[in-house]
Amino acid sequence: MSSFENFGRAQVEDETSMECGVCWHVYDPAKGDDVWQVAPGTPFSALPEDWRCPNCDAPPSKFMRLGDGS
Repeated sequence: MSSFENFGRAQVEDETSMECGVCWHVYDPAKGDDVWQVAPGTPFSALPEDWRCPNCDAPPSKFMRLGDGS
């Protein structure tokens, strides 16, 4: 599976960092998201329904697990 085939929130472990496929912004659950006021420790799967990439406004479906590429 290429890294571009694993977009979205499905089956993502709580500690998994996710990377935007549009602008390469990394969502790190350990850090949360200051722009959207998401608390540190919030997994990607628990982000608010209206959450978007704080850098380019891409939807969560454009994010992929960081480090999955071969």
